[in-house]
Amino acid sequence: MSNLANRPVVLDIDHSVGPLPDRLVLPLEHWQESIRFGCSLAAIRRFGAMLDELLPADYGTVFTGSGDFHHLSWPLIARLQPQAPFQVVVLDNHPDNMRFPFGVHCGSWVRRVAMLPQVSHVHVLGITSSDIGAGHAWENYLAPLRRGKLSYWSMGVDTGWSRRLGLARAFRSFDTPAAMVDAFADSQRTQATPSYLSIDKDVFAPVVAHTNWDQGRLLTDHALELIGSLRRGLVGSDINGEVSHYRYRTWWKRRLSALDAQPDIDPARLSDWQAQQHALNLQLLAAIARRSG
Repeated sequence: MSNLANRPVVLDIDHSVGPLPDRLVLPLEHWQESIRFGCSLAAIRRFGAMLDELLPADYGTVFTGSGDFHHLSWPLIARLQPQAPFQVVVLDNHPDNMRFPFGVHCGSWVRRVAMLPQVSHVHVLGITSSDIGAGHAWENYLAPLRRGKLSYWSMGVDTGWSRRLGLARAFRSFDTPAAMVDAFADSQRTQATPSYLSIDKDVFAPVVAHTNWDQGRLLTDHALELIGSLRRGLVGSDINGEVSHYRYRTWWKRRLSALDAQPDIDPARLSDWQAQQHALNLQLLAAIARRSG
């Protein structure tokens, strides 16, 4: 691939992404209030149209900032029109397939992506959140799981309810990250389509990178092995999960955000956490470039 095809793009909405080699920065802070955490379908369509105008023909991994912006993966994936279908591989501590009646938000976008005709399947790997446990089962969109368009790969979560609803084939449960990585890598040996990769760094243990969401158990080597298993190459990729905080002007967003009980960011540790994040970004970029080339 050309250098342009590997050039990282920063959607600079919350100023949380550190310097990256040869990066293209799109200054988009004016979008923060309207799209952070969640937004109407009309707003995200406007955002997608803006991306179509600003993004170059060729670009590499897109950095979107905080995990509060993970729903921006939807327009990034929707704009791709390759010659053949592709799978979407999401590394995330949460399923991002939860019910949200007000449009789309950072925890509901996966259902939208699973509906796209160019997407053959969505795999969400690294879930340790109780979002897929029995107590929150009713909050999950079941249609993509039932239709064979979505699979959850989790650790340490009791998902027995899925068997009672006939959804067991959509749930893969493991005791350790290594067991999950080995099983996914083995499944990719017969994978015939390329992939789109979306990484939310809350999938990692805090020793790897601190985020402003509850976190999972993956270590850096686990992620690198998962990326390396995508043998058919990548049609695109994005990364979020930077350390970021924002005070919403609208009361309803403050209320919804509070319900998710995001952990506080320690100002005394922020610079260390950002350095940790930056080092991980460089490692992930290098691994992705090997699959994109």
